[in-house]
Amino acid sequence: MSDQVVTRFAPSPTGFLHIGGARTALFNWLYARGRGGKFLLRIEDTDRERSTPEATAAILQGMEWLGLDHDGDVISQFEGAERHAEVARQLLAEGKAYKCFSTQEEIAAFREQARAEGKSTLFRSPWRDADPSTHPDAPYVIRIKAPQDGTTVIRDQVQGDVTIRNDQLDDMILLRSDGTPVYMLAVVVDDHDMGVTHVIRGDDHLNNAARQMMIYEAMGWDVPVWAHIPLIHGPDGKKLSKRHGALGAQEYQAMGYPAAGMRNYLARLGWSHGDDEFFTDAQAKEWFDLDGIGKSPARFDLKKLENLCGQHIAVADDAALRQEIEAYLAAANLPDLTETQSSDLERAMYCLKDRARTFPELLEKAHFVLTSRPIEPDEKAAKALASVSDGILNELTPHVQNASWTRNELEQTLNSFAEAKGVKFGKLAGPLRAVLAGRAVTPSVFDMMLVLGQEETLARLSDAAT
Repeated sequence: MSDQVVTRFAPSPTGFLHIGGARTALFNWLYARGRGGKFLLRIEDTDRERSTPEATAAILQGMEWLGLDHDGDVISQFEGAERHAEVARQLLAEGKAYKCFSTQEEIAAFREQARAEGKSTLFRSPWRDADPSTHPDAPYVIRIKAPQDGTTVIRDQVQGDVTIRNDQLDDMILLRSDGTPVYMLAVVVDDHDMGVTHVIRGDDHLNNAARQMMIYEAMGWDVPVWAHIPLIHGPDGKKLSKRHGALGAQEYQAMGYPAAGMRNYLARLGWSHGDDEFFTDAQAKEWFDLDGIGKSPARFDLKKLENLCGQHIAVADDAALRQEIEAYLAAANLPDLTETQSSDLERAMYCLKDRARTFPELLEKAHFVLTSRPIEPDEKAAKALASVSDGILNELTPHVQNASWTRNELEQTLNSFAEAKGVKFGKLAGPLRAVLAGRAVTPSVFDMMLVLGQEETLARLSDAAT
């Protein structure tokens, strides 16, 4: 086996990138990237009826949003069908597989009789050791010769050693009667040919590992390191489903969650590094290891996701944040920002990032810089505005006009003005928020004035005072 770590993510293109699949991709990505290895992407598109180009595109877009870059080209499993079949024929030639001529009806009749007699319904083909001279001229499948005694041990990095009795394994079909390879064969051949050293996937595949090991061993190939991770459950402890809310990675992009927050949250979902909750990609790559993955299903918690997303927004680079917000608007089918709005948003970012857990929350705080005159106050802001007279706003204007435009000076000017009027500045803050933003909840009045600039601030004061 190669010294270089090679992991893969192998989704079926039958729908969007499920949040559970996104976490599997992330774990594979972190494990490879943290060790200078390769992270490969294979689309398991052998089910031609259910596989669609749209679903493949959705998976690729979901991974791109999450920043999970892969090495090399995307591999199509379907395109390797001839190579998969070749392996089945090689095993047949070596006597490690055989032609089985049993019909579906015969297999069904065998199972029915076994049930009636209270015996195992595991099909034992009468053709396993048949003399080739007795083979009829009829359609056949190729089956692998499974070991019939002893045990198979799956040495799993998450689940521990899992032992399966070989008399519980059937002679799995490798090639159907129409010559097409089965999924279980395709997975093994692809993983071997791609040089995959670590198979990190959902624990719903755990039983498949024993059957896939038969192919590895029959071909004399190195068995990869197995790591079967528990599935994600909803808050109620049941398997995550549509009733728990959004399931697709891209749905979370369209709801305005930042990718860095999503990566952090998904990494923490079923894996831990001490008590660390908030961490960067660099830390996750350095810390991530298979022994930190728990054996129990993780529970999806929207509040924790929002909390982490808020922390990531707060420390994000302003220009990168602006770009990601623009991508969010496109994903959510919302109007694009104009060039002016976009640059104004970036200038204002320093006073918007704190305590915004999602992009819609941040954009609501940014309303003052994204809107244009005349400012239309919402209901709460209108009430605050009604609490002061137009006269006060008129009186305030010359003070603001003569102020030098620094935070200290503005704070001093407005506080002195309030004092002269015999009120606390808090009494003026609400109406000023209404005048400058048309909202009751905004960044600080001083930050808004600094971002808007003197001319725009005065114009908004003047509009409100008339």
